[in-house]
Amino acid sequence: EIESLIRFHPAMFSAIYSPRFINNLYFDSGNMKNYFDAVDGLWNRVKIRIRWYGDLFGNIEKPVLEIKIKNGLLNMKNSFQLKPFSISEFFDFDSIVDIIKISDIPENLKLEMISLEPALLNRYKRKYVQSSDGDYRITVDTNMVYYDINSHNNLFLNKAVDYSNTVVELKYNYGKDDYAERIVKYFPFRLTKSSKYVTGIETINWC
Repeated sequence: EIESLIRFHPAMFSAIYSPRFINNLYFDSGNMKNYFDAVDGLWNRVKIRIRWYGDLFGNIEKPVLEIKIKNGLLNMKNSFQLKPFSISEFFDFDSIVDIIKISDIPENLKLEMISLEPALLNRYKRKYVQSSDGDYRITVDTNMVYYDINSHNNLFLNKAVDYSNTVVELKYNYGKDDYAERIVKYFPFRLTKSSKYVTGIETINWC
């Protein structure tokens, strides 16, 4: 039903990438500041994660450190390519620290990353479409899985699977709000605030 609504939308959306699995390793402070900032809905907040595509476990050839910054209604993302690493049974945060130290990222960011802790591992399948004018992009996320993770001795046995919910997100650049509202009105969905990081933390803790 969702794909049909997108396919016949007046903005004429079409696929721009093949569907692919996205994996994220989120980091937070010991007191979970980023999580509580998101829950409280603070206008200025940060989300820190390492993202890669394809297989969740094993050798990760092209991991990217992403710093998502929210200032009011504007979202910005800074990305840094990391050296390859692997995630497997008995994953240890020290291995990530080693990768951070040898990767080409700013020194102040290295220090910040080393002070954080792994907070959540998640995975989902994403489809991408773009409007005919190229100004608007929709992502459709399904098959979401959340894994509990900590700094030492992870077997990844504590996980939560969500195959029933779908997240549809409209993305566009600053100054394109007017037509974005027209695009959203076409869909019979309830507009909500959505954070996979918040959802994952709460889902794992409720398991």
